[in-house]
Amino acid sequence: MKRCIPLAAAITIGLLTTTPMTACLAAAKELPGVGPYPETDREPVTDTYHGVSIVDPYRWLEEDVRESPRVADWVERQQAFTRSYLDGLSERESFEKRLTELWNYARYSPPQKAGPRYLYRKNDGLQNQSVLYLADSAEADGEVLIDPNSWSEDGTIALAGYSPSHDGRWLAFQRSEAGSDWKTIRVMSLPDGKETGEVIEWVKYSGIGWAPDGSGFYYTRYPEPAEGEAFQGAALNPSICFHRLGTPVSEDQTLYSNPEHPDWSFGVSPTEDGRYLLLRVFTGTDNQNQLLYRETSAPHDAPWTPLFDDFQNEWSPFGADGDRIYLTTDYQAPNRRIVALDLARPGRENLEELVRESDATLEGASYVGGKIFAQYLEDVAAVVRLYDVEGTPLGEVALPGVGSVGGFGGKQEDQETFFYYTSYDAPPTTYRYDIAQGDVTKLREPEVAADLESLEVRREFYTSKDGARVPIFLMHKKGLELDGTNPTLLYGYGGFTISLTPGYSPSRTAWVERGGVLAVANLRGGGEYGEAWHAAGKLDKKQNVFDDFIAAAEWLIDQKITSSKHLAIQGGSNGGLLVGAVMTQRPELFGACLPAVGVMDMLRFHTFTAGQFWRDEFGSADDAEMFPVLRAYSPYHNLKEGVAYPATMVTTADTDDRVVPMHSFKFAAELQRCHAGDTPVLIRIETRAGHGAGTPTSKRIEEAADLWSFLWANVGAGK
Repeated sequence: MKRCIPLAAAITIGLLTTTPMTACLAAAKELPGVGPYPETDREPVTDTYHGVSIVDPYRWLEEDVRESPRVADWVERQQAFTRSYLDGLSERESFEKRLTELWNYARYSPPQKAGPRYLYRKNDGLQNQSVLYLADSAEADGEVLIDPNSWSEDGTIALAGYSPSHDGRWLAFQRSEAGSDWKTIRVMSLPDGKETGEVIEWVKYSGIGWAPDGSGFYYTRYPEPAEGEAFQGAALNPSICFHRLGTPVSEDQTLYSNPEHPDWSFGVSPTEDGRYLLLRVFTGTDNQNQLLYRETSAPHDAPWTPLFDDFQNEWSPFGADGDRIYLTTDYQAPNRRIVALDLARPGRENLEELVRESDATLEGASYVGGKIFAQYLEDVAAVVRLYDVEGTPLGEVALPGVGSVGGFGGKQEDQETFFYYTSYDAPPTTYRYDIAQGDVTKLREPEVAADLESLEVRREFYTSKDGARVPIFLMHKKGLELDGTNPTLLYGYGGFTISLTPGYSPSRTAWVERGGVLAVANLRGGGEYGEAWHAAGKLDKKQNVFDDFIAAAEWLIDQKITSSKHLAIQGGSNGGLLVGAVMTQRPELFGACLPAVGVMDMLRFHTFTAGQFWRDEFGSADDAEMFPVLRAYSPYHNLKEGVAYPATMVTTADTDDRVVPMHSFKFAAELQRCHAGDTPVLIRIETRAGHGAGTPTSKRIEEAADLWSFLWANVGAGK
């Protein structure tokens, strides 16, 4: 049955047309045991791309849910329908109970020097947000400096970053509300913890770089958006600014902007001695960048001197001795290498190689205590190597096993640095590294409510469609019989040079404890094997990522670990796109799908918020050559009526301003219309949450309980 609503007269805006017609609602379908799916208006809008007409029946779902009553009504009806299904699942309560137990452990960040004292974050276990502490030593508990849990009743205002001045007198910190990418910067005095009252708004994608004398800091901000455009409007025309403490924000100096290229982005950092500013300029999310510099003492409108004035390579400065700067680069080294450059002699021809490219992927480097700490990945496992400033090898930092590390920050005069180590079966443990002695000392090791010794973790490799060798990590209970019936969760990402390295997760631990198998595939498009691995999974090579994921699923089945009806797939953001693409290409291969905050409309993604930055990765439908590539795999555009799709729960958040929720809204609406099976196809819409960062612990537990009980009902051992 369909019911139709008359539409207004035709509207034509450029290539976008709405013709006189009727908007029909999708035929009502029922989910057994729950009832009819919510109806969704179909109001076809036609776009013309390079002579090809594309119909978009759910353009109205692009409206801001906070401004549009009809979208808000649709969200409310979908949420009620989803909850009526989830709340009836027999395993949900037990999953939530166990997840709460597993999440309830004290976790710490590595200490960071703030003058003579130390900053670190701690979460007692179930606190919605981690608390920032100030201590007199790296081992001391210290005192609470900032408790974000006091900022809101629901825990949705987060401490999004902080940076102490070099002398430890001041702290600049960023606040984010409801998971938004928009931040505000505030300043406090570290001796007494009192805020100065300085508030900088409309900050996005920004670090905080202090002037060495503590007089102020450098940051990136955007123009204040027009009314109603803060949530979904594109981020254009950023500026590098300097805020001098004690002066009005209106007097902040603009050091760099580029009105000719409003969609470019920037990042600036002062050298440790304060003599120079180093400016990186990007056209998108690719690491390739321009690198410019100028003296900090120059007038604010002084010109910048280019060191590398094109976008052919990555240039990441991490330290300096006077006029000599140290960088990691992929120039003539897809796996990256470490080089030095004299500022007076710019250009590739004047590079001095310190550490040559190796088979391992160089992830990053830092310059602390007169030594270079180089962090590598060897088959997706962390290795940290030390060098002097001439590139002489000084050994490695001893690590506990196959896992991930982070940290190794500090200043050139420091004699210690701090880091954390984690793996799938090892919660993040913090360590101190004595630079002079080369000793590693454990600082804090969490105690978790799980028997991690009972879990087996191993790294395997499989072959993709075109012969590529792809790593995959597996975790399950020791002794689990792998007979082809195991409920298995396959996770992937495959993009933006992001590497999926081993890390502890209370959520995943709950899944494995219950008898499930976890599989994490390191697909092309990521950074696991350098820029060549990334380039093999972007733009017109994006199908390689989907083929890698499909091959992982087939390998799990061939290895008798699972079967199609027991196999679930999951991914978020670019990984949500991944799940959406493969479930439309191979719906029979999976038993359940969890696409989270995904980029589902590949023809319009670049018109919203950060989407413009992703054109380096995806291309754009504005490009005649990329349009057919994007159209061929765009999840929203490749759903087919009459197909029995796997059980699917799309997840998003109403205030996600990174991948705006319209992607998930439109995909879910069309999926419900097209789906011909009896399996549930739902959308779970979180409130006052963004793309993931800053989500309160309570919301994380609730979502995980929903996800795992949904999977257990649809791919569990009893299916």
